[in-house]
Amino acid sequence: MTEPVSGKRIVILGLARQGTALARWAARQGARVTASDIRPADALTDAIASLGGLPVELALGGHPLSLLDGCDLLCLSGGVPPSIPIVREAVRRNIPLSNDSMLFLERTRGRTIGITGSSGKTTTTTLVGKMLEASGLRTWVGGNIGKPLIEYLDEIEASDQVVLELSSFQLELFHLSPQVAAVLNVTPNHLDRHSSMENYTAAKANIFRWQGTDDVALLNLDDRITGEWYRAGEVFVPEGKGQPEERFPLRAKVYGFSLRKPPAEGAYLKGDRLMLRVGGVEKEICRHDELKLRGEHNVANVLAASALARIAGADIYGIREAATTFAGVPHRLEEVRVWEGVTWVNDSIATTPERAVAALKSFDEPIVLLSGGRDKHLPWEEYSRMVHRKVRHLVLFGEAANLIEASVRKDTPADSVLESIEKHGTLAEAVEAAARLARPGDVVLMSPGGTSFDAYEDFAERGEHFRQIVQALHTNRQAGRKANQRDRNWGQG
Repeated sequence: MTEPVSGKRIVILGLARQGTALARWAARQGARVTASDIRPADALTDAIASLGGLPVELALGGHPLSLLDGCDLLCLSGGVPPSIPIVREAVRRNIPLSNDSMLFLERTRGRTIGITGSSGKTTTTTLVGKMLEASGLRTWVGGNIGKPLIEYLDEIEASDQVVLELSSFQLELFHLSPQVAAVLNVTPNHLDRHSSMENYTAAKANIFRWQGTDDVALLNLDDRITGEWYRAGEVFVPEGKGQPEERFPLRAKVYGFSLRKPPAEGAYLKGDRLMLRVGGVEKEICRHDELKLRGEHNVANVLAASALARIAGADIYGIREAATTFAGVPHRLEEVRVWEGVTWVNDSIATTPERAVAALKSFDEPIVLLSGGRDKHLPWEEYSRMVHRKVRHLVLFGEAANLIEASVRKDTPADSVLESIEKHGTLAEAVEAAARLARPGDVVLMSPGGTSFDAYEDFAERGEHFRQIVQALHTNRQAGRKANQRDRNWGQG
């Protein structure tokens, strides 16, 4: 039985969405809660207000080590790395570490489906939820998206399905696994926070570590890392910086998904049809051209979601309905508008070069690409090759503009379609440049390849700003035309 938190002193680092939700829950459970954030009070007015007068002590402007005195549990919000001094000192003092998702997983009565991966997590998690709901199953969706579910523990019943998106930051603290767990892919990401690719991979693998024989593991057969885990029946992570070699068996029943070959159990692409094989029974989900989602990577996401939903009890009709009607999650290949024959697409979620590559592969039209933001210490070589194959004009913005330009210019193939590269300081300036360069029939794609943290709170704020700028283009262009006309009239006077 999970130990109650009543009377315990819990220290929470980070007052973002997850931290404030955890503080509210823990305070209502009778814990003695201290919430700490490195930001000052005037930068946290909304977060403080959301605590609603609950007995939560605040320690703002830093994380002093004195917070650990008498601390029974130290909880980290997603944005707080375990490498900071206070966390290292907590480990030295043998103070347990946790987070809102781990505390939720320990206590929920519902059946849990955990989904992680370097890309596709949010789309797949959302789709699984929609497939289960379309099959008449009471479903909760949360974790790294939406509202943290820790505050809804009392409302979730044993017959409910709980679908959780889980990041590497959350998983590295886990000592319990979801009953159904999936790793969609493992490619370089967050290497500005994880000490090595091996350390990042081990965090992802933690989703399977605590599973038993009654549980289910789903892996991508086409991914270099997870495909090998599937074939070997075990997880292997080689030694790397900050990461010892790890090896453990996949004790759960293993399912797979693939665009290339059918797994023994799972989901796969067969010609132009998406197929399910669960319990030895093969069923067609839908045809490829019935999907509203663009791109091969989204076909893989639909396959993964279909397998997970079917394993959790969804029927084929609910799976098919959701697969063929779901048009995507905001900021993920989201069509903002078609203006003067040009399609404007918001892919702000592409915070890695690899995700920008996947976005570029989704279009056959000529592309004006907006890229930039802050680099995460990831390789840009494949991105650069794809830019030369698919992009007519490259418009760069933000901190990483010079780095990306250097990578793209490093090796220009003879058959490159790239006509120009421009650099601008802000996203607004980049959009104006793209509007000038684009022709009818083009796609203007914002798929940055870098994080938003050089100029925005997160990728969603960046995507919202892109939407606003693009929606205002008509007004701006009309104002410019009127100004030009006034100049001509004045000259004629």
